[in-house]
Amino acid sequence: MAKNIKLVKSLISCKKDQIATAQSLGLKKIGDVTTQPDNAQTQGKIKKILHLVEVTEA
Repeated sequence: MAKNIKLVKSLISCKKDQIATAQSLGLKKIGDVTTQPDNAQTQGKIKKILHLVEVTEA
């Protein structure tokens, strides 16, 4: 199963590691959407920036 991840909040006041996590998922600005595989690595990244993103099943 894959997950659609959408950035819904700004990265401006976030910590550097959270910004790097969002960019590693392919999210750079509000409204960007990416599809990622549902594995342990992706789930860890989502958990780190859960307050900034909206996650749905693909």
